[in-house]
Amino acid sequence: MARIDAVTYAPAHFLLAYEKGVATITLNRPERKNPLTLHSYAELRDFFRALAKDTHTRAVVLTGAGENFCSGGDVHEIIGPLVAMQRAGDVQGLLDFTRMTGDLVKAMRACPQPVIAAVDGVCAGAGAILAMASDLRFGTARAKVAFLFVRVGLAGADMGACQMLPRLIGAGRAAELLYTGRAMDGAEAESWGFFNRLCEPGHVLAEAQALAATLASGPARAHATTKRCLHDEAAMGIDAAVDAEAVAQAACMQTEDFVRAYEAFVQKLRPRFEGN
Repeated sequence: MARIDAVTYAPAHFLLAYEKGVATITLNRPERKNPLTLHSYAELRDFFRALAKDTHTRAVVLTGAGENFCSGGDVHEIIGPLVAMQRAGDVQGLLDFTRMTGDLVKAMRACPQPVIAAVDGVCAGAGAILAMASDLRFGTARAKVAFLFVRVGLAGADMGACQMLPRLIGAGRAAELLYTGRAMDGAEAESWGFFNRLCEPGHVLAEAQALAATLASGPARAHATTKRCLHDEAAMGIDAAVDAEAVAQAACMQTEDFVRAYEAFVQKLRPRFEGN
């Protein structure tokens, strides 16, 4: 897609607002705490995949309507059909579903734009995964973050949780949450490193959008490189990471934004980055 806005892109399963390089995605089923459906999973996956070719969107904010972020997979539209597949012995159908949901996380991690989750209220199950798959998370004191899979007889190993959560909060804390399914409130989530910042409920979205706007005004190629390196280097040793960053930084030095920043510094001006 060349541009994302209400005119050229109208999603069917979430709300989308676009302003000054920032796309705000709102999960919009507030009467049920914004659960995900098969259709919303797929549309979100396709949206984040499309961002890889979108040169106008420079940052993304992900939030939920009402006073909640996301309650996870819809019990009636997802869990019920999965139980029916299990009873029918449809192993391939179950695997197709888990791979599709994992593809959403892959798309979020692969898109070049920084993604900021603005989290209030319930942030559970797959909703907690979406927040965790974002690059940054702003929360509220009343937020409740829970990886509930064990409570429905499933493993905490869902959509990459066993890889991502220990990197955010440490292995022991991650194990506790994934084994027990208990909820963290906002203060604990911030102290453990899950939330980058706590905000007042009425301000969390605006503060996330303000940071997104700041990032959107920065060097897009450099931000994309930082995101890719944060992702790729999780599986590298330090020597390999240093070598990879040498190549990545040399590529950033070939951009016009690098030259613009230098020229602005010489002239004692604030640089205006254009993303090339």
